[in-house]
Amino acid sequence: MATGTIRYWAAAKEAAGVPEEGAAADTLADLLAGIGRNAALERVLRRSSFLVDGAPAGTRDPAAITLPEGFVVEVLPPFAGG
Repeated sequence: MATGTIRYWAAAKEAAGVPEEGAAADTLADLLAGIGRNAALERVLRRSSFLVDGAPAGTRDPAAITLPEGFVVEVLPPFAGG
C-alpha cells in the first residue's frame, strides 16, 4: 500500500476541515472510498476533479489509477469564476 498526501482545495478543504492530510491506498478508488466516509466531503467528491502527481485523472476509472509511493492527490471541486 502506497502512502502519500491528499491536498484539498476550496469547498473540499472546507468539508475536510484541513488543507491536506496523509493517506495510504493502492488506487485512487481506494483513496476516495476512505475519505468519502465524511458525508460533507463525499458530496464534494462527487463533483470534483482529481490530479495525481500533477496529472489529471480525467474520466479514467479511479480503480485503474494506481497510486505510487509518495503520491500527491489534489481534490479540485468546481470553481466559480467569471
